[in-house]
Amino acid sequence: MNKPLRHIAIFCGLLVLALLIRDNWIQYVRAGELSTHERNKRVTIERYANPRGNIIVDGKPITGSVDSKDPFYRYKRTYVDGPMWAPVTGYASQAYDANQIEKLEDGILTGNDDRLFFDRTLSMFTGDKKKGGNVITTLNGAAQRAAFEGLGKKKGAVAAIDPQTGRILALASTPSYDPSSFAGYSRKDEKAWVALETDKDKPKLNRALREVYPPGSTFKVLTAAAALETGKVTDINAPTDTPEPYILPHTTTPMRNHAEGCENASLNRAMEVSCNSVFAKLGDQVGRDEMVKMAEKFGFNNGEIDTPVRAAKSVYDKQMDRPGNALSSIGQFNTAATPLQMAMVAAAIANDGKLMKPYMIDHVTAPNLDVLEKNEPEEMSRPMSAQTAQLVQQMMENVVENGTGGKAAIDGVTVGGKTGTAQHGEKNKARPYAWFISYAKTDSGSPVAVAVIVEDSDATRDDISGGGLAGPIARDVMKAVVDSRK
Repeated sequence: MNKPLRHIAIFCGLLVLALLIRDNWIQYVRAGELSTHERNKRVTIERYANPRGNIIVDGKPITGSVDSKDPFYRYKRTYVDGPMWAPVTGYASQAYDANQIEKLEDGILTGNDDRLFFDRTLSMFTGDKKKGGNVITTLNGAAQRAAFEGLGKKKGAVAAIDPQTGRILALASTPSYDPSSFAGYSRKDEKAWVALETDKDKPKLNRALREVYPPGSTFKVLTAAAALETGKVTDINAPTDTPEPYILPHTTTPMRNHAEGCENASLNRAMEVSCNSVFAKLGDQVGRDEMVKMAEKFGFNNGEIDTPVRAAKSVYDKQMDRPGNALSSIGQFNTAATPLQMAMVAAAIANDGKLMKPYMIDHVTAPNLDVLEKNEPEEMSRPMSAQTAQLVQQMMENVVENGTGGKAAIDGVTVGGKTGTAQHGEKNKARPYAWFISYAKTDSGSPVAVAVIVEDSDATRDDISGGGLAGPIARDVMKAVVDSRK
């Protein structure tokens, strides 16, 4: 063979070798990745070739599947009370993939999870169609309805937790959307999707988990806990030596109070009427580093709180100066929290200082209802001692009995709460957010802690707006839980 032909033969051999290597790489090394790749249409077609398993609340499915007779995507996802449950379920769409529980538990719901291998194999011999498993949630249907209907046309969110276990009982967000409206892949589904994507009110945003807000005066319960834990306050009914006006450290700026009688007020009285000056001064006395430690014990600055849907990170700044820390101690400056985070704060106080990890999936089952995996309550942290928690409970219960939280009271039930109005926007000129955090107690302990935020309201700039707008919603959610356990 002459030299040019030999070069050509070698070159062609190298090309064949490269092709073989590439082919084997795709078939064996990347096979798993490509078989589940989001752009692989076979994945989507297979996902909807059979009815999906269901997401269950109170023993009843809140999802379903309908036979669309489509040659490619046979079954389409349906939802019961879709807008009410969307913050829990998320969506499963033939055109736009899935999110939240529908995405995270897709393997179980489609029947493709490795734990369902025996079921799939058995169906091959019996001729039965492949079936998906089910996801059983921790949600309380009555509490969810109370939260959703309480928010109504207002923009806001509600998160409710069982303080003793961490089970999420309600998770509402408004405005919401109907996941059924774009579950298919028709032009109508596309139009619904585009409308939601371009809506300035962001109805697809899960405000209970994925939006952060300045917590306003609801954060004062955390500051009170920090002051008690660090010994800055030993008697909640003793004067705090707070001047009126209180000047922020290193500034000439007076701290504005919205209540009367805050000069030298006790911690209990300051919580009752929500004195900004007392809590800003205490936050400064505790100091930034200790305030950060306390906030982080409650879950702030933790970007990995999974319910299993991941919650946005709530923030307490580690680098701010003294006046920033004083403002943050009353829930302003750049302090930010999700409704879930503030429900966790209320839950830890109600549970005598023990914070349980929040979760909303109780267990998952195979199509034959065998339990494949069950979640158990898990302690997340101990932000404070039981003694401190009980002192904060006294103050929160006083807020409901004698202070700004009276509209959250429930006959025959002990209720603790804290109102809040969070200012925001340029120079704090935007409408304030109305907050309320609370818990209910019965003879067997506290079955529920709640956080409510109302974004767009005609609230005035005082803490009464939190009690007046968000308080009644929290009351109805707590009452629904208490009544369901009788």
